[in-house]
Amino acid sequence: MKVIIAALILTTSMAFSQNTLEQDIINIEDQLIEWRRYFHQNPELSNQEFKTAEKIAEHLRSLGLEVKTGVAITGVVGLLKGDLPGKVVALRADIDALPVTEINDLPFKSEVKTTFLGKETGVMHACGHDAHTAILMATAQVLSKHKDKIKGTVKFIFQPAEEGPPPGEEGGAKLMIKEGVLENPKVDVIFGLHINAGIPVGTIKYKKGGLMASVERFVINVKGKQSHGSQPWSGVDPILISAKIIDGLQTIISREAKLTEEAAVITVGKITAGTRFNIIPETAELIGTVRTLDPDMRSMIERRTKEMTATIAKAYGGEATISFRNQTSITYNDPDLTDRMLPSLQEVAGMENVKLVKATTGGEDFSYFQEIIPGLYFFLGGMNPEEESKGAFPHHTPDFMIDENGMLLGVKAFTQLTLDYLNNN
Repeated sequence: MKVIIAALILTTSMAFSQNTLEQDIINIEDQLIEWRRYFHQNPELSNQEFKTAEKIAEHLRSLGLEVKTGVAITGVVGLLKGDLPGKVVALRADIDALPVTEINDLPFKSEVKTTFLGKETGVMHACGHDAHTAILMATAQVLSKHKDKIKGTVKFIFQPAEEGPPPGEEGGAKLMIKEGVLENPKVDVIFGLHINAGIPVGTIKYKKGGLMASVERFVINVKGKQSHGSQPWSGVDPILISAKIIDGLQTIISREAKLTEEAAVITVGKITAGTRFNIIPETAELIGTVRTLDPDMRSMIERRTKEMTATIAKAYGGEATISFRNQTSITYNDPDLTDRMLPSLQEVAGMENVKLVKATTGGEDFSYFQEIIPGLYFFLGGMNPEEESKGAFPHHTPDFMIDENGMLLGVKAFTQLTLDYLNNN
């Protein structure tokens, strides 16, 4: 009888504890929306998120967390130690905005103006990072009230410059890693999310393996021989060579890449050459991007672009070199971790609302964390289901908008993933 009574007391205690956790999540929704609106109205560009970082740090300190600021210039890291020893989970949110002038009619519309690369522009959270920041702040508050449930440590990473640091500067996930964000204590796994204006509220989408593409920026310098436009035979035309290179690069995708396994893209987005209509110039410059979802395909495409660029230029009497700069790596969801944590996502969203998604050729610098430790990154619904038939304005546009009703599921997902991982290791 004593054993039965003790079991009943333990069961009741656990149920009460779980109900308290769920109620704390529900109760934070108004604050969650308030934070998101504050950040939306006060956006800051990459490596300039000083006021954003100040507000985040103030909140984390109020929760009793160990807080470190100035990480990767403006990043903030909070540490929450559970009542029992265990592993370390990192949760990451990006905090920077974009040089976009908002046109939405909102009471918390951004009116911030700045100069970006020499041009006057507005500043806007046109990709949902305001929501990500608020979600992680809310998650920190919920988990800080339930340290007794945490077997291990939670590291809250508020990362600047996900959209890329200004020219000539370091920043983002790469710089955070360089400065030791995954150490002291050493992080075992990392979770991240991205709210999506094209996915209905209440839905989570995921994919094992390559979810988002690596992003490579390339520059091709073509050297010919200048001549009069009326006498092309007396020179070597770098513009013609450039056209042949562009055409040739596309055959790598159409004839060499195994597109049934993963997608790949080569795009030339800028060509600069010449000064006058009747002069064949000496040089031309091509700038573009390569997007891949598979490490082997990534290596093959880089190797073949180098070979083809030089060979085509030589065939037409010129010279050409190509250089690459990595913007992001492949956002690669560790298959074992994804399988293991899928039930946690299904628990909070409902099995029918957690859906497998195809990979996207967009990029995300969360990928740099995943190169070092296992990580899981997923998409969170941010579109009013009633608006689904109309379509949503894309990310990075002046009329981008999310449905704030989708954010609470992000808090639930982060909380569930954290507790399930830590308490089952």
